[in-house]
Amino acid sequence: MILLQANQIARYFGAETLFENIQMEIADNSRIALVGRNGAGKSTLLKIIAGIDPTDAGTIAKSKTATLGYLAQDTGLASDKNVWDEMLQAFSSLIAMENRMRELEQLISQADPEAMEYPNLMKEYDRLQQEFADNNGYGMENEIRSVLHGFGFDESFYDRPINALSGGQKTRLALARMLLQKPDILILDEPTNHLDIETLSWLEGYLPNYSGALLIVSHDRYFLDKVVTEIYELSRRKMHYYKGNYSKYLKLKAEQLASEWKAFEKQQTEIQKLEDFVARNLVRASTTKRAQSRRKTLEKMDRLDRPQGDEKSANFLFGIEKTSGNVVLQLEDGAIGYDETVLSSPINMDIRRQEAIALVGPNGIGKSTLLKSIIGKLPFIEGSISLGTNVSIGYYDQEQANLHGNKTVLAELWDEHPTIPEKDIRNVLGSFLFSGNDVEKTIPLLSGGEKARVALAKLSMDKENFLILDEPTNHLDIDNKEVLENALIDYEGTLLFVSHDRYFINRIATKVIELSENGSKLYLGDYDYYLEKKKEEEELAALAAADQQQEQTAVTTKNDFYLNKEAQKLLRNLKRKITQIEENLAVLDERIDELEAEMSRPEMVEDHVQLMALNKELEEKRAEQEEQLNEWEELSLELEEMEA
Repeated sequence: MILLQANQIARYFGAETLFENIQMEIADNSRIALVGRNGAGKSTLLKIIAGIDPTDAGTIAKSKTATLGYLAQDTGLASDKNVWDEMLQAFSSLIAMENRMRELEQLISQADPEAMEYPNLMKEYDRLQQEFADNNGYGMENEIRSVLHGFGFDESFYDRPINALSGGQKTRLALARMLLQKPDILILDEPTNHLDIETLSWLEGYLPNYSGALLIVSHDRYFLDKVVTEIYELSRRKMHYYKGNYSKYLKLKAEQLASEWKAFEKQQTEIQKLEDFVARNLVRASTTKRAQSRRKTLEKMDRLDRPQGDEKSANFLFGIEKTSGNVVLQLEDGAIGYDETVLSSPINMDIRRQEAIALVGPNGIGKSTLLKSIIGKLPFIEGSISLGTNVSIGYYDQEQANLHGNKTVLAELWDEHPTIPEKDIRNVLGSFLFSGNDVEKTIPLLSGGEKARVALAKLSMDKENFLILDEPTNHLDIDNKEVLENALIDYEGTLLFVSHDRYFINRIATKVIELSENGSKLYLGDYDYYLEKKKEEEELAALAAADQQQEQTAVTTKNDFYLNKEAQKLLRNLKRKITQIEENLAVLDERIDELEAEMSRPEMVEDHVQLMALNKELEEKRAEQEEQLNEWEELSLELEEMEA
């Protein structure tokens, strides 16, 4: 079923066209990615589809019954509630339904079965009970726990006020609440921002099973490959559609471009032949009619546009002025943190020339802190660090704090390299897609992607032999990420970097260092190798735990053999009583279900005598059930004390 259609959508800025003639179709259970360069208008289009912004042309047609949820990038959850209560708000309709069911239970228990309103009360109660169950009302708290756990919020967060949390935590909670609300159409703009690798993996497992349709903008290629099955590409003001995940889209796009070039070149050859024939034969009396016919063919021909291929990408390299020694950095028993709070310890590193090392770990473990400690911006709490011979460090800060707020793009580079001619500075900036008047923009007016390119341009001019990069792919679109990857692959120096982009890690890293509360652990391979080893470690840990459990069971069994015989007898009697009560409860549960089903039958509405008899028996069974449950609870507590 079609949930939403966008027809001939356009957005204009004065005389400029951002995009036009946009067509999109969202069906139930669609898994759609919207891709394109930074500045192509992806976020603008999402807002138009979500009904937040108006369209300059075209229409949006949405199913009247379909609900729509939109989450802008970096949107934090603002609330004066605690985490648990705010998540419960996602189920407000179910909670209202549950409250009404409790009211009906009271009314039914107090009503006269022969009263006229009694059947209506029963009918409403049955309807609500079924609807509540169909919408997972009995499992909503488990669902909240599951989603919160997936986003890294354990029970210690449940009572915390949301306003006291960090910006990144509020962003994750906004996404968590949106997932719990389960709109029929869920629109997410860069949902992977602020998520560590573990949370990303959880989200990739959750979204394919989402009950509604998904429309996602993301620059995470791993994420797109796992989640989406359709690609809409926004490029050069137009929309193009591809069936498949991101890798399939790249293949289809390349095949399409090759086919377009083949058709274009074939037509150009045909045009050239026709034009040559006309030029040679138009003035000759014997061939002029044929030449005129060819000219008409040329005039009527629907000429193909020259295939444009990909839009312009940045094009740069990282060079080095001098080579470092073989040993680049050594860190022994390092500890990082703030004041007296230790985030991770002990950390050991032995980095050699031309290695490319990825630093991974959960958010908040101190990855950025470690990088800042290595470059001397923060002190190590413990440990010793030494740099090798001729090591010069270039540092990329994910916050771009090393950019000056009042300078132009040109001045940002030229002031640090005043002896280099202006045209050479402009050439460098041109390779990072800054040309013409772009170089006169001041830093505060730049987008996140533009600031990232300025910071990378500065880094490329410094020609250091040891690059330390903190989330270098943040704010870059996919095409420019690939340019950065290629530049770093060709880099002849040494790399230490933090990234949540698993595709980027896989292409660049020769080693992976995992940071945890227990310090660092080295894995000698790329990201896929790291995942394999982690899986092996988890399986080995599970086997070891199972062996330990068996040993403990064996010891317990041996100790139990020497228990006092009288205690053993009491224990057996207690267990028999509990088992008997559980059997009684099972019988009672079955009979209560039968009575409720019998009372719900349509013919019971007219048989008031039988209905009263059934209701009386039901109340007796529920009272008996309550007594049995109380006795079962007392005996169970007693059993726990004896077995402790």
